[in-house]
Amino acid sequence: MTLLKKIASLVFHRTALVGLLLVVQVVLLVVMMVGFADYFVQFYILCVAVSVLVVLWIVNARSDPGYKIAWIIPILVFPVFGGLVYLLCGGNQLSARTRRKMEGMDRKLVEVLSDDYKAEDLAPYGKDAVNQSRYLEQYAHCPLYTNTATRYYPLGDDAFPDMLEALRRARSYIFLEYFIIDHGVFWDSIVDILEEKAKAGVDVRVIYDDIGSLYTLPKNYPAELEAKGIKCRVFNRFVPVLSVRLNNRDHRKFCIVDGHTGFTGGINLADEYINQRGKYGHWKDSAIRLQGEAVWSMTVMFLTMWDYICGVDEPYDKYRPAHLPEASGAGAGHYVQPYTDSPLDGEPVGETVYLNLINKARDYVYITTPYLIVSDSVNTALCNAAKEGVDVRIMTPHIPDKKIIFEVTRAHYEPLLEAGVKIYEYTPGFVHGKNFAVDDKYATVGSINMDYRSMFLHFEDGVWLCGDPTVLDVKADFLDTQNKCQEITLERCREHSVGRRLLRAVLRVFAPLM
Repeated sequence: MTLLKKIASLVFHRTALVGLLLVVQVVLLVVMMVGFADYFVQFYILCVAVSVLVVLWIVNARSDPGYKIAWIIPILVFPVFGGLVYLLCGGNQLSARTRRKMEGMDRKLVEVLSDDYKAEDLAPYGKDAVNQSRYLEQYAHCPLYTNTATRYYPLGDDAFPDMLEALRRARSYIFLEYFIIDHGVFWDSIVDILEEKAKAGVDVRVIYDDIGSLYTLPKNYPAELEAKGIKCRVFNRFVPVLSVRLNNRDHRKFCIVDGHTGFTGGINLADEYINQRGKYGHWKDSAIRLQGEAVWSMTVMFLTMWDYICGVDEPYDKYRPAHLPEASGAGAGHYVQPYTDSPLDGEPVGETVYLNLINKARDYVYITTPYLIVSDSVNTALCNAAKEGVDVRIMTPHIPDKKIIFEVTRAHYEPLLEAGVKIYEYTPGFVHGKNFAVDDKYATVGSINMDYRSMFLHFEDGVWLCGDPTVLDVKADFLDTQNKCQEITLERCREHSVGRRLLRAVLRVFAPLM
């Protein structure tokens, strides 16, 4: 009986139904093409012409060269279908309605946060620091803050109790925004608190990504939360339409309480992130807590997303704390800059922050990432830094969560190792943290993976730190975790068979499409 229930749940799961409808659309397209059999020559010429125009469009588009190549090759190999497939599923085209909504998000960020801009305050740290902060203010519309205490958590297990305690202390509002939510110790503990707070009059809101939580939450889950007094919205519903919009996901992670306490990082609200469920060995993740002025920026980021989904324009002033006391542990010269990245504004904020950290490093760059599927520009920056004598180290998982993506990650090792980059795989399990530590001076902790999806297709967030003690905590965590890793050597990469190396070469070319 249990087996029958499992089969039934798979057959009638909405992914199966949506998948079936997508297959029907593909079949209809094929039938339409077959219907042009009597006009094959004309149809062929038309399709080739479309593919040529698409290739010209891709070449002139403002996107990463690797992404362009990954599309151009299949379009040229399959000119009849390639151009049509790109028009349906490729690129990042916006409808006029979506463009207006996106402009509204940017406009609101500028309107609410521009008075807080103060990148020039970083002058004592040098021009590099000022320029990085100014970039985030001008292109991500996210200000620099002081009077903010930070705490770094080397594991989701460590962040879990502090997140619950912060939620219990909420008096005005709780805002949660996550890619994945799943029932278990972590989420169920949070829901109990959210329900209690909602009954007490606290404004409780939850956003989750539909594809991220596709197999973990039922379709009607927002109604379940609304019945508990918890407002809930789903980002970008998974619908049975062949469309590029399915690529754009909300990968951000926010837990915000009363505008004075905020958490972000790599952890989602599911038990594997706190090692209550062992999926891929020990789950090595990270998070950061902010307490103080910088949380206001995170609050505005959440509200712009909420308004984007709901199609409303609410006043934000009522959510800003009237007064924040001096943050404990936030000393002079400690700077914090939360930032967000949208895939729909043409500005690769996440990639640019990482590139700036790599290019401006003088002593070391320590990077933790679950996926190493880097663009040509990031690959070149890493190689150049290592060749110049910078100590460049990258930590990736040894136990993968997705085997094909793991192979793509390893396909990027060899050129980096040849340049002198050191690569370590975390042998106890899966690394999911997304951190940089640079020169005892800068760090970033957030949701942004070193892959194409995070860099160019997802809504993401991070926290850039300058002169903050937490920078040294991020560094110390890397060095401590490195002791639990195996170092990957160039000789080992070259030991693989010709077939394996050829497979990885192919995977590397088409990595941007995965």
